[in-house]
Amino acid sequence: MSNCMSLNETLDLRANALTFPFMATKEPHFVKPPAKPPVAPPSGKLNTKAIKAAKASVKAVAASVRIADNKKASFNYHIEERFEAGMVLEGWEVKSVREGKVQLTDGYVVIRNGELFIIGCQINPLGTASTHVRPDSVRTRKLLMHREEIRRLMGKVEQKGFTLVPLNMHWKSGRVKCEIGLAKGMAEHDKRDTIKDREGKREVERAMKSRSR
Repeated sequence: MSNCMSLNETLDLRANALTFPFMATKEPHFVKPPAKPPVAPPSGKLNTKAIKAAKASVKAVAASVRIADNKKASFNYHIEERFEAGMVLEGWEVKSVREGKVQLTDGYVVIRNGELFIIGCQINPLGTASTHVRPDSVRTRKLLMHREEIRRLMGKVEQKGFTLVPLNMHWKSGRVKCEIGLAKGMAEHDKRDTIKDREGKREVERAMKSRSR
């Protein structure tokens, strides 16, 4: 009898399970997986913008290399504006420029028939210069600028008493360039002030160096 009852009970339980499945099984419990931490880029990979900016700065430095400076220009003149001009050079002059055989101290710039020329710029020939060429170290050399810029310079030089002085020569994109200053001459008291400023800067630099030791 007990066996029959147990069989009946088993049948009843199965029937209930089919009719009310929620009574027989529990609802599955889903656990949300933990969020994945942000993955850092490999140490070898840098920001592409930073790389491009660094390359651009390196190219700019390599493309513009100073050849010579006119150190007297800032002492004798107030530089109002600066302009960049190309230079028409001969082959031997380019070779000398590469070796730094340039002096701008006595140079000045003039305008003739709407064109720019630099006078007194000394480019000394190398000892290996060709014997077929007769180098003139202080010859007048033509400078290249846009016509609109030259006209503007002509107006200021003729009307406002400015003068044009070469400030430096430098390489830019494989070409020799000359920086020109639109300038006015300094008075004697201005020159004395300039000397004082330079001496003051030198004293400060010396003091900084002595502290760092």
